[in-house]
Amino acid sequence: MKKLLCIGCWAVVVSCSQPPTPASVMDAKIDSLLSVMTLEEKIGQLNLPSAGQFTTGQAQNSDIAKKIEQGQVGGLFNIKSVAAIKEMQQIAVEKSRLKIPLLFGMDVIHGYESVFPIPLGLSCTWDMQAVEQSARIAAQEASADGINWTFSPMVDLARDARWGRISEGNGEDPYLASEIARAMIKGYQGDDLSAPNTILSCTKHYALYGAAEAGRDYNTVDMSRQRMYNDYFPPYKAAVEAGCGSMMASFNEIDGVPATANKWLLTEVLRSQWGFNGFVVSDYTGVSEMVDHGIGNLKEVSARALDAGLDMDMVSEGLLNTLEQSVKDGSVREAQIEEACRRILIAKYKLGLFDDPYRYCDEERAKKEIYTAENRAIARQIATQSFVLLRNEGDVLPLKKKGTIALIGPLANSSVNMAGTWSVAARHAESVSLLQGLQNAVGNEAKVIYAKGSNLDEDATLEAHATMFGKSLNRDSRSAQALQEEALRLARSADVIVAALGESAEMSGESSSRVNLEIPGTQRELLKALINTGKPVVLVLFTGRPLTLPWESEHVPAIMNVWFGGSEAGDAIADVLFGDVNPSGKLTTTFPQHVGQLPMYYAYKNTGRPLAEGKWFSKFRSNYLDVSNEPVYPFGYGLSYTTFSYGEVTLDKTETTLQDAVTASIEITNTGKRDGAEVVQLYLRDLVGSVTRPVKELKGFQKIFLKAGERKKVSFTITSNELSFYNADLKWVAEPGAFEVQIGGNSRDVKKASFVLK
Repeated sequence: MKKLLCIGCWAVVVSCSQPPTPASVMDAKIDSLLSVMTLEEKIGQLNLPSAGQFTTGQAQNSDIAKKIEQGQVGGLFNIKSVAAIKEMQQIAVEKSRLKIPLLFGMDVIHGYESVFPIPLGLSCTWDMQAVEQSARIAAQEASADGINWTFSPMVDLARDARWGRISEGNGEDPYLASEIARAMIKGYQGDDLSAPNTILSCTKHYALYGAAEAGRDYNTVDMSRQRMYNDYFPPYKAAVEAGCGSMMASFNEIDGVPATANKWLLTEVLRSQWGFNGFVVSDYTGVSEMVDHGIGNLKEVSARALDAGLDMDMVSEGLLNTLEQSVKDGSVREAQIEEACRRILIAKYKLGLFDDPYRYCDEERAKKEIYTAENRAIARQIATQSFVLLRNEGDVLPLKKKGTIALIGPLANSSVNMAGTWSVAARHAESVSLLQGLQNAVGNEAKVIYAKGSNLDEDATLEAHATMFGKSLNRDSRSAQALQEEALRLARSADVIVAALGESAEMSGESSSRVNLEIPGTQRELLKALINTGKPVVLVLFTGRPLTLPWESEHVPAIMNVWFGGSEAGDAIADVLFGDVNPSGKLTTTFPQHVGQLPMYYAYKNTGRPLAEGKWFSKFRSNYLDVSNEPVYPFGYGLSYTTFSYGEVTLDKTETTLQDAVTASIEITNTGKRDGAEVVQLYLRDLVGSVTRPVKELKGFQKIFLKAGERKKVSFTITSNELSFYNADLKWVAEPGAFEVQIGGNSRDVKKASFVLK
């Protein structure tokens, strides 16, 4: 019997007694297609090359086009626009033998053309509806431009600010990161993945990427499995539970085996323990990089990756070029290739690509749904929630729209730096700079004067490394002294000074590790000179990571951390600076005093020699000689233009069981003169365990809005789930004993109560 050559000729056999289920129809179609695929075509589906951007009409003559015709490509990424994507899809569905449609992926990380704050900033909203909405809009815009797959969310836990990609994640806490993972996937994938305005999510980087030794990107990771399960695994597991369609393997090794070929990680944990049913893709050249890891040649590492549970090879083409030979010599079974191929075909089926390969290629949608005024307005509003007010001595903020405002700093007038790192589809030149934002806000009511004041860094080479991808700050050739003197002349004539300082967009992000986390020296000297004018100074801090700010926290009256706020950053910053929006952001990472304290996080464990509370140094205790153990700003911290007071924690019972629950309540009062939002945070401490336990763990939060003078009771329900952890045997257990409840506006300033689990 001849094999069918066209996927449109699939036969679907179902029982006459009952209608077929969607799953049975899908499985029948996939089985039918697999039955007519050659080994080479199955391997081809596992190949994900980078297309780059083609000029319309040129794709047909490219090497990639030839591979698509030959059935050697399963998907493409780094290609943008409906016209370019449609041209590539046409080659696949009109010229290849089996007419299998392609996946089209892109790093849609924090928005598409309407760009939201960098993920670290977005996490500081503590607003899951806002997080989901940002992903929903990103999916709407990306899908309107032909994209059907995003390499997001990144859920890597990061507790070492030297690691540049901390900017792409959700901070240091597994509970919060898990909630954000669920919200992002819901936003991307919606309730119906086949809808043309949803896209397939890809959770990354699995696993432990954010724990790279020395904070150096791509570096080795070595940690206990207990820490993996309790701290680092939860966000990935939450993503699986939320239904993420794909997972990306990380660059680092785990237990001496690179994640890309780690069978325990990709099969035992991900599939067997967590029930993941999507497909796994490598990171960029992740397969071929294992040769440098030293575990084999390209043929050997490709076979190991497939055997471990990898389904798709990004860029390396190790699977494409070696698997056929590996089948011949018996090191790989064809059934393994078929299973990987099946997972990718299923994803394409769920996206509706077999029904309509051009469902994401609607030119009218692209004209109407991308970078709309509505989307940009939402991006602006969400950005205002991400900013964290770190200091406001003397109520310098909010500013008044009158007099003369001196805007000083290398980041004050740089549209291209507003969106931050991994904003590949952003209209950088159209992003709103801080200078534009202030001018838009004051109109004719006040005068805004501007001077650059300094370069990003005195070291021209470092600045070049930190301003890549078209995000130049147009380095000024004048001396540091000349730049500063110009700025001081303007500053002395102003009523208030706004200093726009910190990192450039690419000073954090991938391959942007730093050992010095201070504001660059030339900028700090400028800031000191501005302080010495005696004028009120507001530091608008741009950064993609926690910085060490001990001097700034003592000497600068007002500090607003604005991260990188997205395409509407300038207007959003102005909204908050002038008090049109009351800041409500709370830190999701700890800000250390010194880089030598890293890694630093709130959920640490006591040693057998803990330092007494309130102490700096005690001999033979766990501390430093030269710096206290404390951070400059703790996890969960953030001020408002109003003030909130916390009552005492009340519990509905002081004893409970595994089958019961405890309700913890507290009254919050807005004691200031402005309406505002507050993030009420619940922490628990397991006082005695079979293994050592953290001094506190976030287990709940509520973002509430209170009018001036308003009081509200906030309650949390504590069940056995909140009390459970992975013990020494990696069993999920809640152990009897005493627990401490801590509720407050940050991880340091809390009210306490206790109960016993019987």
